[in-house]
Order: sequence, then C-alpha cells, then structure tokens
Amino acid sequence: MLQVQNITFGYTEKQVLTNASFTIIKGQNIAIIGESGCGKSTLLKLIYGLYDLDEGHILWNEEEVLGPKYNLVPGMPFMKYLSQDFDLMPYITVAENVGKYLSNVFQDKKQERIHELLEIVEMTEFAHVKAKYLSGGQQQRVALARVLALEPEILLLDEPFSHIDNFRKNALRRNLFAYLKGQGVTCLVATHDSTDALSFADETIVLQNGRIVDKAASFDLYMNPINKYVASLFGEVNELKLSQLVPVDGEDEMVLLYPHQLKVVDNGLMHVVVKQSYFKGGHYLIKAVFDRKVIFFEHDSPLDLNQEVTLMIS
Repeated sequence: MLQVQNITFGYTEKQVLTNASFTIIKGQNIAIIGESGCGKSTLLKLIYGLYDLDEGHILWNEEEVLGPKYNLVPGMPFMKYLSQDFDLMPYITVAENVGKYLSNVFQDKKQERIHELLEIVEMTEFAHVKAKYLSGGQQQRVALARVLALEPEILLLDEPFSHIDNFRKNALRRNLFAYLKGQGVTCLVATHDSTDALSFADETIVLQNGRIVDKAASFDLYMNPINKYVASLFGEVNELKLSQLVPVDGEDEMVLLYPHQLKVVDNGLMHVVVKQSYFKGGHYLIKAVFDRKVIFFEHDSPLDLNQEVTLMIS
C-alpha cells in the first residue's frame, strides 16, 4: 500500500501542496486531475523522492520514501517516473533506449523483452531508428516503453499521452493500462484528459490550489461531483436551481448538470435562447443563454441562432 500522510511542500516559502493525505492499494490505477498549477506534477515528484518534504511522510509497504537529503541518486528503486521531457538518448536507437537498463547477460531474453514493450506502444517498426529522428509523440511512446522495462512496483506518469495523436492515443491507453493491470503494477497518472480518469482509473484524486478536494471511484466522482470545480474537469457543466427545471416543493437546491443531462422538450419550465451549435460527431453541443447566463445542452441536430426552446432534465 502507498500511504501519503499529511505532506506539505513548497519550492519557495509559498506552499505548492498542503496537508495532502491518501492511500492507494497495490495494483490500482489512480488518475490525478486538476487545473494547471494545482500541484499534480509536484505530487508525482514527491512520491518518487525527487524533493524533500517540508512536512509529512510517504510510505510504500511501510518503507519510507526519502528525498535527496538521504539518497545520493534521487528516486526510489521500486518506482519509475516518466516526466514530460522524456529524457531519451538521441544518438542511440529506439531498441537501445528501451533496453538501456536491462541486463546483457541473457541477450535473447533481453531482445524478447524489448520487442514485447515496443509492441505495447506500437513502435516495433522503429526499433532500429535513432531517437533523434522521432516525432514528439513517438519519443513519448518510447519513453513509456523504457519505464516499463524493469517492471516497477509503482509507475508514475506525468501527462503520458500529451504529445500523441488521438488515433494512436486510444489504442495505446488500452494496451498500456491492460498490461499494468495484468502485471499488478500500481500506477498514478497526472493528466488533463478526463478520458484517462473515466475509462481507465479505479479512483481519481482531484487537486485544487495544492489541496486534495476529493478522492473517489472515478464513476462516483463524475456522477456525484461535490462542487462545480470538480464537475468542470470533465467538461462543460451547468449550475442551476432545481426549480428552474422541475416543480419543487420545499427547499430549492442548486444542481450541477452536464450537457447530456438536459434535453429539449415542448413545454419545459426552462426557456433558453440558442447562441451557437457545435458539431461533436454523434450530437451537437448547444450554447444558449438563460437569465443572462450561458448554459450548454446536447441535441441531435443544430438549432438556429436566437431560436427559443425549453429544457428539462433528461
């Protein structure tokens, strides 16, 4: 089990993380999400041991993770950390980069392992190409293969798909997270892409201004966000009074609704004016104005500018 106990850290006197605490069970895939600058990357670096904590403790199976004050070479041997700069050696081949830390004693096994890893990241055809000739996305895939080479107990990934084209990204995510589950590798992914959280993460940690505001199963986090900030990390969200959508007896509460939770009806209580229709493939995202406030809902066809429609909860 990974235990993060009341950790606080700042690069200067200003704190980047404050009193962060959580536990992760072995083999879980955890997404870390939040707005830019909230402390996602710093949290991964602290878990790996690249910096010394100001306060608190980090433990893996009761072994404390220690920083540069205690380790000549920062980082813990049972973890691997993939930063956003890849750190590949440009003048050796893709295969040589992936196999850099593998033993040379059994060459056949080494080559089999390199081939297996390149298949996972779909880079087998580039095995003998020098890293300097690769695109940013290709380099990122090679870097992923390299951190998997020695099968770490914990894998820390900082925006691991940020440079990869969408058509490659989806297959790569499926391959990677299926492999990690099969091997029982604990994985923490700092990401801006909600797909990483919703489709592949067992649980999601939400950071805001250096503090953990929620940690829950990804499905629960999406379906029952504790506030608008959490909901907005998964896309557009509307904050409305329940009475604006349905008749209400008693207390009139505020509700958070994603665009797909609102639909156009003939006699809804909520009258809106359409301002823009955005084609999203299987549907249109409609931007409208209600009571001088912008809202979003989904529809199966575009709507006319300034068209008036009524909505209700779907």
